[in-house]
Amino acid sequence: MPKDRIILLSDCQAFYASVEKAAHPEYKDKPVAVGDPTRMNGIILAACPIAKAYGVTTASRVGEAMTKCRDLVVIRPRMSTYIKVSLLISEIYHCYTDLVEAFSIDEQFLDVTGSLSFFGGDLQEVIHSIQQHVMLSTGVWTRVGIGPTKILAKMANNFAKKKDGGIFRLDYDNLDKELWPLPVHEMFMVAGRMSKNFYRMGITTIGDIARMELGEFKRRMRTTMGKQSDIQAEYYWQTARGIDPSPVVTGIRHQIKSVGHGKALRWNLYTRLPEIEVVLLELVIEVCQRARRYRYMGATVSIAVSETDGDKSNSYSRQMTLPEPSSLTHEVAAAAYRLFVDNWTGMPLSRLAISISHLTDDSVMQLTLFDDRIRTYNRERAIDQIKTRYGSRALIRASSLLESGVALERAEQIGGHYK
Repeated sequence: MPKDRIILLSDCQAFYASVEKAAHPEYKDKPVAVGDPTRMNGIILAACPIAKAYGVTTASRVGEAMTKCRDLVVIRPRMSTYIKVSLLISEIYHCYTDLVEAFSIDEQFLDVTGSLSFFGGDLQEVIHSIQQHVMLSTGVWTRVGIGPTKILAKMANNFAKKKDGGIFRLDYDNLDKELWPLPVHEMFMVAGRMSKNFYRMGITTIGDIARMELGEFKRRMRTTMGKQSDIQAEYYWQTARGIDPSPVVTGIRHQIKSVGHGKALRWNLYTRLPEIEVVLLELVIEVCQRARRYRYMGATVSIAVSETDGDKSNSYSRQMTLPEPSSLTHEVAAAAYRLFVDNWTGMPLSRLAISISHLTDDSVMQLTLFDDRIRTYNRERAIDQIKTRYGSRALIRASSLLESGVALERAEQIGGHYK
């Protein structure tokens, strides 16, 4: 594994909030958070450093945040704007290297190994230049983690967030001093449940894993988590040691395995089958439209359901195989409806998701004796083109105008948030 790569993980500080503060200079010295100010039970998506100083945190409730900080300015999210700014930042990164890989909307990997000498060879100066370039162009401050691998650059970024200059380097020669003393729950990809498993094994720090022989670590993992844990064990052992040979890759890295859509619902509105059927059909329409855009058909239809009556809650998922792969709305909807009706307990719904998987190319379609599937597919493709050109509100089913419909609301959103 090469040790001389220079990989950066550049992260935008409080991205959504920073974009909004740049757009509203009058809020420069005020606490700003991004969320829906009309929904006190909604969540905060981002908070600027001033707001965080008052205890406002990401994922906290809007009402709770406004109680902690009475001067808090809550701005409704504008997802299309954030995407445009993210793409602009990506273009800026491409001025310094052609190896740029998006990790999330506000985090990107840059491999500057080959391009560093072109800018004089001083890594610190290049990073300062990147930070200033992004700041002057967008008003967003970036923090940069440096490492010889993507995993070390990512973990170095956590240190960079605590530095005044927003820069930190994590190399193989300072892992034992900087990374290994940290609690194991701070290791990348270790969440609450995995942390508890490690604590049961007597593992409390990242160094406890890194210093252990792989065979011994696998043995402990098998004892706690079963015989199928060897792959997980190797992954965590390599992560603790900063081992990650994966390159920084531009573009799409893998083929899509499934296409799905879900929606959190106000459970008191979805207590009867007629209301639920409306949103089920709307989700199927979105799933099929997206599948056709990618030129896929799915052989398996799945539903995921969360139910609640305010006291008790229940969640389950079910799937079935279609007679033929499909991305036709009426075929996928029939399967999803059957799955739901056969498994619904009668409790109000708090969430519903539909997906299709086992995808195949849609260039070849199985014909049937009773339906002109090709004609139906071409008609739905024509509808897709109209929606793409004029917006998803251009053509909408009459059932979506009912109170239980969510299609009109979703038309104003990206990823569940307002555009």
